[in-house]
Amino acid sequence: MKTADNLAISVSNVSKFYGDRCSYCTDPEARLNRNMCPECHTVFACSDISFDLHNGEILGIVGESGSGKSTLMKMLYFDQVPSEGAYRIAGFDGRRTDVFGLSSQAKRQIRNEILGMVYQNPVYGLKMDFSSMSNIAEKLIASGSRHVGGMTEVGDHFLGKVNIPLSRKFDPPKNFSGGMQQRVQIAKALSNHPPVLLLDEVTTGLDLSVQADVLELIKEIQRELSISMIVVSHDLAIIRMLCDRTMVMLDGRVIESGITDQILEDPQHAYTQQLVYSIL
Repeated sequence: MKTADNLAISVSNVSKFYGDRCSYCTDPEARLNRNMCPECHTVFACSDISFDLHNGEILGIVGESGSGKSTLMKMLYFDQVPSEGAYRIAGFDGRRTDVFGLSSQAKRQIRNEILGMVYQNPVYGLKMDFSSMSNIAEKLIASGSRHVGGMTEVGDHFLGKVNIPLSRKFDPPKNFSGGMQQRVQIAKALSNHPPVLLLDEVTTGLDLSVQADVLELIKEIQRELSISMIVVSHDLAIIRMLCDRTMVMLDGRVIESGITDQILEDPQHAYTQQLVYSIL
């Protein structure tokens, strides 16, 4: 049973806009030109996003390019500062504090100890000239580890889990294929045992066979470790395979949300219907 007590994170009325806004676009009834105010030209990358993520749940966020889903993920990982809204994390203090308002040091602590992030482009998640083992050690050191033997053991464990040959653990990711780079990113993100894992378009640009391997790995990790995950994709077929619940975003807003099976079987919004029909 899903209750308030088993929430991993809670996001309330989060927005990210670029511009000064005006009396027109601050009106809840305002009609924007997609995600831009026709009067002052303020761009709303995300607008009034609210959702909960339960312990052990995989939440999918689906939408076309420019829908705001990646901007939302960057705010959740503190890569971008929101314009408005609140963000509470159970692993930090039981969701009592809006973590958006914390100091940079406290946000780094949350990134290092509570959150894991896998970016669409591995360049943002890995140091390409460092070895795979060094990338994992960097994450472990940031979360407080100091014992070299212990860090090596953790690195071996997670590289093995994501099917990176240990004979290549000292190779830099720049020498790996795109699929292998994503798997090293996943190993790094998991290395500090985060209760929440954020995955942003992790299969985009990969060959179909490699996509299948990465998706199966994500499912296996969730089954074994019961990590709460947010999976962002423009592909509803991927969301269908992985996610318990789904939010559909368009022009910076959530236009539909619910249990994934319900959205697939009975989509309400015209855009969601278009997405669903595209995978039938």
